[in-house]
Amino acid sequence: MMLTRRHFLGSSLAAIAAPSVLRADPLTIRPPVKPALAPSDVVSASGLAGEVGHALIAIGGTPLSLGKAALRMAPASTMKAITAAYALDRMGPQHRFRTKVVLQGDTLVLAGGGDPVLSTDDLASLADDLVAAGTAAPKRFAVWGGALPRLGQITPEQAPYLAYNPSISGMILNFNRVHLGWSAAGADMQVQARAARESPRAYTITAAPADQAQLFGYRSDEDREYWTVSRAAIRRAGSRWLPVRLPELYAGDVFQTLCRARGLVLPTPELADRAPQGRELAGHDSQPLIQLLQDMLTYSTNLTAEVLGLHASGRGDLPASSGAMQEWLGDLGHGMRLSDHSGLASDSRIGAFAMARILAGPGRDLGLPAILKRNPLAEDLGTDPHARHVVRAKTGTLNFVSNLSGYVTTPQGQEGVFAIFCADPARRDASIGAELPAGVSTWTRAAKSLQRDVIAAFDARLQS
Repeated sequence: MMLTRRHFLGSSLAAIAAPSVLRADPLTIRPPVKPALAPSDVVSASGLAGEVGHALIAIGGTPLSLGKAALRMAPASTMKAITAAYALDRMGPQHRFRTKVVLQGDTLVLAGGGDPVLSTDDLASLADDLVAAGTAAPKRFAVWGGALPRLGQITPEQAPYLAYNPSISGMILNFNRVHLGWSAAGADMQVQARAARESPRAYTITAAPADQAQLFGYRSDEDREYWTVSRAAIRRAGSRWLPVRLPELYAGDVFQTLCRARGLVLPTPELADRAPQGRELAGHDSQPLIQLLQDMLTYSTNLTAEVLGLHASGRGDLPASSGAMQEWLGDLGHGMRLSDHSGLASDSRIGAFAMARILAGPGRDLGLPAILKRNPLAEDLGTDPHARHVVRAKTGTLNFVSNLSGYVTTPQGQEGVFAIFCADPARRDASIGAELPAGVSTWTRAAKSLQRDVIAAFDARLQS
């Protein structure tokens, strides 16, 4: 077949034009996907001062990413996740703690059952019930707190005026805290057993301004606590919570005031040295344990953690009780050191891999993912608009210690268990017990940002 000149030119032009038709518009071409950094590379790139240990494991226990995961570090409040699992296993999710009013002979006894969240409003309800039942004024009034061992504070490492380091007893009121308020220059100081509805004065506790170098001064005798506050620190009106060191007398004083306001006059409270045996006149049950634990994990209440751990172990002090919790862990607890149930003590030590294994094993079996806080880093860093994974975890913060442990689920449904421990040991040791030491806020925010980036790397690792 002969090609005409027109046919030849048409074929040639078509051949020349073809490549331009097949070539994609450069503006529509997506650049190559940048490989996600490995978690260890994220840590290295962060430049965070101190040490970082991390572990990501599959639900079945297979390690997926480890970096200094055996390095034993202070768990801080991530310890509360272990305590939650321990309490659930030993007491069951529906367990409740009962506070009772018992008539024993001529003595009315307010008997604490170790309810960690008993409030002034709850005592007011008990007073209402007594009055509604026509209870007569007793000859004597006593308070019993022997359901738990009596401990002066959670740890001596913390400053004595910090409200998150109160005493422990079987009689607990308002987290064993009292509310101190003042007007300008410290005038009109008021000490109240503050709750949502009722806030009576706490007569067993007094506070007054003083010319002193230290922020707070404290002393006590058998039936009263005395606080002094630096006059230089209270030039403006303000308030804060203070810890209670005589919890039975505090609760008895408040209950006496509430009953008197309702027409039932009680004598000055005494301390009962044994559990009352008599007729129960009124009682108050706490929320179920599962709800107490969810609140504890959300608000990181140290007292609740210690109280529930002591209930679960039945031991007489925190070292023995945390030791019992470690024994409960069996092989999972090998090599760690536990000193309390809240993580407030600085000498507890756990590796990131060990923590992740606990959460993957008994933690998951006992339902921890459902009661841990969702995306807890958002509280300090804001919501990450790029994150599609879901995190349920417990934070842990001390001076120059910032930890995160929990569960991460990818958009496709893959699940992983993780722990990220960050600490600057030198600055931590130098600031134990201090309130907001220099540089701690900046360091903690940087540590939390690192944790967010490491979790994003975990998400990519789970999807790979």
